[in-house]
Amino acid sequence: MVERRQIVELARSSGGIAGVLVTLVRAEGSSYRRPGARLLTGAAANAPGNVATYAGTISGGCLEAEVVKKAVWKVRAGAVVDRYSTLFDDTAEIPYGLGCGGTIDLLLEPAGTPEFHALIDAFEASLSGERFTVLTWLPAAGRVLQRAVISSSGEPVFRSPGLDTAKIDAALLAQNPDDPDIYIEQLSPPQRLLILGAGDDAKPVVSMAALLGWSVTVADGRPQLARAERFPAAEQVLVATASELHALRISADDAVVLMTHSYEQDRDWLAAVLPLAPRYLGVLGARHRSSLLVSEAAAMIALPVAECCARIYAPVGLDLGGDGPEAIALAIIAEAQARSTGRLPSSRRLSAQDVAEQIEQGGASRYLQAQCALDLAPGELEWGER
Repeated sequence: MVERRQIVELARSSGGIAGVLVTLVRAEGSSYRRPGARLLTGAAANAPGNVATYAGTISGGCLEAEVVKKAVWKVRAGAVVDRYSTLFDDTAEIPYGLGCGGTIDLLLEPAGTPEFHALIDAFEASLSGERFTVLTWLPAAGRVLQRAVISSSGEPVFRSPGLDTAKIDAALLAQNPDDPDIYIEQLSPPQRLLILGAGDDAKPVVSMAALLGWSVTVADGRPQLARAERFPAAEQVLVATASELHALRISADDAVVLMTHSYEQDRDWLAAVLPLAPRYLGVLGARHRSSLLVSEAAAMIALPVAECCARIYAPVGLDLGGDGPEAIALAIIAEAQARSTGRLPSSRRLSAQDVAEQIEQGGASRYLQAQCALDLAPGELEWGER
């Protein structure tokens, strides 16, 4: 989501003359980024010899320099799809083996086209809470790029000239992720995080959520704490109590963290928020304190304690260890992130069995023994020498 913000900012600041938008549309095997990752080059890419600025990433840093350097030249005749291999195969015609173990297809499209502007407009609107489905028919021999942007109500916001409704409807109905001719993506708003409590320990929670590109609101009934200058990374800082819950417009997609350090405020907020069943509801505090809060809040709203427990995460945060506001904030954001993406918070570390199985399945020569560009000093190796 941060990437989307950065791309919109660069596109707007360049006056629509930014160089090239690069989108990862397909990944096979191992890849640092997944489909939907993007990079937008700045206008400096159009000037030979200039070091182009860019926003976003399409790899872990290994491909960006190569792509940015050649992007404008690649799209001189219009949008193209380029394949980059990270598999070890010295007989392959696909260039740039970098040792990640997969292949990625990149869509490169010039800025300034109606399709580009329609996508940037959708990006910007999604950051404000709107949802879109974007369908992009990929360019190929004898076929130019076409795009349709569909609102959450199903209405076409944009469609390329010559793109008829029947073709759009058929693609929406099929929603086939394996179709090589079309890339379909959902543009959702940023994860919204509401922090109920404006104490000092809320500051790192706000900062970490903002780093993820989340939309953060801080609310507290104490005006001396709920001040915007204390939370510069928050989009909104409100003086509000549980009786003013309507001002927060909490939805089922939101994440909420309750951390006022005031028992009465926490209890009232908990009773007000529980019926709304947000996606994530974390309660800061010891197990005994949280138990008392749940018991009293359940009685206030006539909801079974078991159902209340099923709707909250208390004590809040993953058990990561550590102490202090920053460590607690990391545990909270990690748990909220896992919940918002529907992932189980489990470790992905390798076991000896994993190593044996992966080598048996993929072979020992799958990866190219080469240095990543990030390991090299500037000028040590030209990209064209790989």
